[in-house]
Amino acid sequence: MVKEEPLPIPGSGFLYIQGGSMAKAKKMVFFCQNCGYESAKWMGQCPGCREWNTFVEEPVPAKAESKGRAAGAGGSTAKPVPLSEIAVQKEDRMSTDIEELDRVLGGGIVPGSLTLVGGDPGIGKSTLLLQVCRQMSGKGIPVLYISGEESLRQIKLRAVRIGDFTEKMRLLCETNLETIRTVIEREKPEIVVIDSIQTMYNEEVGSAPGSVSQVRESTNVLMQIAKGLGVSVFIVGHVTKDGNVAGPRVLEHMVDTVLYFEGDRHASYRILRGVKNRFGSTNEIGVFEMQTQGLTEVKNPSEFMLDGKPQGASGSVVACSMEGTRPILVEVQALVCHSNFGIPRRTAAGTDFNRVNLLMAVLEKRARINLSASDAYVNIAGGIKMNEPAIDLAIALAVVSSHKDLAIDDGMVVFGEVGLSGEVRAVNMAEQRVLEARKLGFTSVMLPKVCMKSVEEIKGIRLIPVDNILEAIQQIRTAN
Repeated sequence: MVKEEPLPIPGSGFLYIQGGSMAKAKKMVFFCQNCGYESAKWMGQCPGCREWNTFVEEPVPAKAESKGRAAGAGGSTAKPVPLSEIAVQKEDRMSTDIEELDRVLGGGIVPGSLTLVGGDPGIGKSTLLLQVCRQMSGKGIPVLYISGEESLRQIKLRAVRIGDFTEKMRLLCETNLETIRTVIEREKPEIVVIDSIQTMYNEEVGSAPGSVSQVRESTNVLMQIAKGLGVSVFIVGHVTKDGNVAGPRVLEHMVDTVLYFEGDRHASYRILRGVKNRFGSTNEIGVFEMQTQGLTEVKNPSEFMLDGKPQGASGSVVACSMEGTRPILVEVQALVCHSNFGIPRRTAAGTDFNRVNLLMAVLEKRARINLSASDAYVNIAGGIKMNEPAIDLAIALAVVSSHKDLAIDDGMVVFGEVGLSGEVRAVNMAEQRVLEARKLGFTSVMLPKVCMKSVEEIKGIRLIPVDNILEAIQQIRTAN
């Protein structure tokens, strides 16, 4: 006689299988790919980040109810501590002997920190971290490099190109986080590199590696390892077509430091930008050049960015932008010509497109310069991205210079924010900008008039204060 199987009970969370045994059903949950918001149903717009069409469906194993009760019971023993009783000591940083990287990190590697390194494929993330491993292992610091994408042979080939490594450098090809945790606890390295976070998986999470829940849980495990064992962990993260790290946005919130590689992988230069840093200033940049033996530092990025600037050409202006605490001189180029089409074409490379359109509207309204029938192309030479408002005046003058065919003095540096009324507003760190221009041999600086108090004592360079965009244009015309 065939034994009749009982029907599954709706809403019980269990499935009956042959033989009468039971297994927990996997619950399907929807995650937002942008911010990690969790929902039981699909929604067109995420309530957390307000983005559209970001929800993906992933299986999540059912959690035991006792976990929540245990957490609630343990909360009764928690005791707040007064701020005065907390002992604070300066973190003991480890220098990487790579000055550009130390600058971005805030002075070196902090023990127990979790650092995320993102960037386009082939831009040099793995190469830079391998160079860091070489420098640190050369000091006698034990380093563990864990790869989930490349074989040991592939890593060896890249390492041979970079240089010689000591025995303190160990390699491991593994993607299982439990195995990685066991190896770290046994080997006790001081620095761990994970390449990459999208290949790691936690067996407790039912989804595939690289999914929202896997990336989030894997990062959580690595954070526990870093904080619990005092190990400095570097995570390599792939980026999407928009330039953001693939996975939930919460990933950037979990780590201590977020570094992004910028630049064209086909070009020789690379820019490492600190987007987030709990141990130092943000928006610091380090400039590198890709060569056959790896990434080499560019000590003077201003000179590097201005290399090849044309002499006596219209539409070319040197601007000064602050990246963190470092002043960098860049060349702003503009090309304005009559449009052969009904709708003029406007493009911007290296700066915000909408900002360029705004500045051109200010020139039309306040300076009475007719640009409505002209094509305009604005470019920041060198491929660096500049979004600081201090380059507004340089962009406006470059557009005017190209439109009127007026060459701007090659020895002049320009900086200042332009408002909607055409006024030139103050910018921060004006003194450092002027000193950088003088150091590189420039003879004059055009700056906002309101910044004169902080720079009036600087000698050896001519200062041209301007109050509005009309005064700035008049200064160019007078010089010509």
